[in-house]
Formats: sequence, structure tokens, C-alpha cells
Amino acid sequence: MLPKPPSGSGNSDLLRSELDQILDPDHELVRLAKIIDWKALEAHFGRLYIDKKGRPGLPTRLMVGLHLLQHAKGLSDEAVCAAWLENPYMQKFCGATFFQHKLPLDRSSMSRWRKRAGTADLEKILAKTLAAAQRAKAVEPKAFERITVDSTAQTKAVAHPTDSGLFLRAIEWMNRFADRHGLTLRQSFLRLAKRCRVEVARKIHSRAHKQALREVRRMRTFTGRLLRDIVRKIGDDLQLQTAFKPVADPILELLAQTPQSKKKIYSLHAPEVECIAKGKARTRYEFGTKASFAVINAKAKKGADKPQGQYVVGAQACPNLPYDGHTLKDQIQQVERLTGRKVKRAYVDQGYRGHGLQEPEVYISRTRGIKSPTIKSELRRRSAIEPVIGHMKADGKLERSWLAGAHGDAVNVLLVAAGHNIRLLLNWLKGFYAVVAAAIWAAVITKSNQSYRPITA
Repeated sequence: MLPKPPSGSGNSDLLRSELDQILDPDHELVRLAKIIDWKALEAHFGRLYIDKKGRPGLPTRLMVGLHLLQHAKGLSDEAVCAAWLENPYMQKFCGATFFQHKLPLDRSSMSRWRKRAGTADLEKILAKTLAAAQRAKAVEPKAFERITVDSTAQTKAVAHPTDSGLFLRAIEWMNRFADRHGLTLRQSFLRLAKRCRVEVARKIHSRAHKQALREVRRMRTFTGRLLRDIVRKIGDDLQLQTAFKPVADPILELLAQTPQSKKKIYSLHAPEVECIAKGKARTRYEFGTKASFAVINAKAKKGADKPQGQYVVGAQACPNLPYDGHTLKDQIQQVERLTGRKVKRAYVDQGYRGHGLQEPEVYISRTRGIKSPTIKSELRRRSAIEPVIGHMKADGKLERSWLAGAHGDAVNVLLVAAGHNIRLLLNWLKGFYAVVAAAIWAAVITKSNQSYRPITA
């Protein structure tokens, strides 16, 4: 059913004061709530619901606002719900009229809402943050015509993959399945697998490396024997076969893979995880999904107290580890779709060589022979995207994705980008109105000093 309106909206209550009467109207969250086009978001997400059927949905502004605050503050679902219950400014931002003493939703409602919305729907949220930045005069529309593109690794919330750890987890999965469905196994192999896991951890980085590999082969044998035992016990039962398929499929891939396999299983509960070679001294490999980001490449505005921030104008997950140059075309198309402006120049690093694009103009770092001083200056500014990615990892939730599946990776990338734009907008509104208030106060003081004339004898 279509979402119901926010609680208390349009109704007067003599016993309670509205939030507008008790909150500071110059607070950055209150001002930000006024410049976001909530009606367009409600109309867009309203098509995901069926009218006059089922329980009324939660307000779109509440759900969108919670996700924006969550990724702006870097909070979990539980933490943002707890903060919303205590913070009246967060409630005002999410559309509440009166202060709420009880949560109007459960934490799992946010998970279900993310599953209901697709990546195309969540792109609308990112586009509205950019529109709000234009409405707040924090960025000029022509700044979207020059962008910087780079990719990074979005790590998944999985343990560091090892063969012994994966085989032990597979054995635990199959024993749990057998206990749940009442299957009597010939041997569980749990005790032996745990002992082998300890021996592998002790010997794998010592001189007894061959003995450790022998223990790993034993665990592989235990996994195969247990899998065949369960298949025999299931027999021709179609219901058990259907239930066992999600458990058996990743385990079969695990047993079949070799060191030379192209597509490997690094996590049984997240088979979409990929190994990304970074070449860093501290982290040689990262396990997750590649993500591509585009930010504006613009100078500071003349006469402004702050420069144009590095707003994220494009964000997308890139599964299957594509070459960076092959992702550039899709990234530019997304930027043009979200901003409504045609990209004229794009600046990338050397990982994008061989992109094959004729339009727009693409400039690669360390390129010599450029005569235009403007392009030289913008090419030097290409490295400014690196701290933006760092902030999204440190202050946002890009460092570790907790959402399930490939869909969760794509959703997290878009929401992280929207949260970064919200942080920039909040800082802009806070600093901008502080400067305006100081200027007004200085003008008042100057006028009063000019009107004051001391009495002389």
C-alpha cells in the first residue's frame, strides 16, 4: 500500500509544541530539509507500492532521510534509529511535525526498503543531493561539465579468506543443514576439521609448510565425504533437494576450484566477493567489489567564503573486475543522467589508458604536451579525488560494505556518495550562514558607531 503521511502532519495539538516552534531555524539540518525536493522523491518512490493493498508503507521522506543521515554520519541501521529518536533536528529533517517518543519503524524496515528500491531509484537520491547543492548556491551547474573519475575497492564484511577457513565453514554449514532437517550423518567431521584448522594455523607460516598443506587436503576430503553423505540421505526428496541447493552450490565451486581458477570462492555467504590486487605495501589484496566515482573538477568560487566542494556526481559498483578504461563510458553516462549536463572534459589516472572514447575530452595524468593553462591546472587538480575517496571510507561506509549480495554493493556505493554530498552541504550551510550572520552583525556595529557622536564642551 502507498506510504502514509508523516505522523502528526497537518494536525494541531494543544498539548504539544510543533518542532518549528522549538528548534533553531538557522540550524543546518533545518535549512537542508527546506532545499531538498521531497515531493519529487515521494512521487518517484510511490510507484514501488501497490495502492489499496496490504499495510500502509512508511513515509518516503522518513526512509530517505534516515538513509541520508545514516551515511552522512557513518552509522549503522540501529545507531541511526537510536539517534533519530533522541535528536529533534533529525526528526525535523525526516518530516516529523511533533517530537516523537517512539520509533515509527523497526530496524529491519530499512533493509526491506533497500531491497524494494533498485539502483535506478537510489540514483534519484544522489541526483537530488546535487540539485540541493545548486539550490543552496554551493556549486554552479557548469561545474558538472568537468569531472574527475577514479576507482577504488569497496571491501566486503568477510573474514580474510583461507582454504582451511572455507572448508571448516562448509563443514559447519552442512552439519547445520543436517540438524535442521533431521538427517543422520555417518560422521560429522567437526572435531577433526577443527583440529586440522588449528594445525594449519600453526604450520602454514613455518618450516612445516608441507604438513600444513597436507592438513588442508584432509579438510577437503572431509568436505567432499560429508557432501556426498548428505546427497545420499536426501535421495529423491525434491523438497530437501531444493533446500540444500543454496548450501551445496558454493561448496561444489569451492571443491572444484584450483589455484589457477579464474573465478574463485572467497566467502561462502558472499560468493560475489572478488580479490582486488592493490599493490600497496600495507595491503596487497582487498576482497570486495570495485567501485567507480566521479567528482567535480572546479576552482573556488570568486567572492565566496568557501570553495566549491568536491561533490560526487557519479557512483557505481563495477562487478567482475573490469578494466578501468572500460568503465569510463558508463560512468560518464551516469554523470550526464544525474546532472542533466553534458560532460566536456574528464580527468583520469594512468589506469584508464586505452579507454577508446572520442567524446568527451579525456585527459590522463602525466600527459605531456598540453598547452592550455586551464587544462593543465585542472589536470593537476585530478589528485583531489583521492582524499574524497578517503573521506568516504573514513567518515562514510565505503571501507566495509555490510549489505548482502551484489545488489547490496551497488546500493551501498550510491548511498555513500549521497552521504558525502550531504556532509558537504551541511558544512556549507553551517559555514555560509555563520559568515552571513557575522557580516550582518559587523554592518550593524559599523552603523551604530557612525551614528554615535560624542558630546564636546
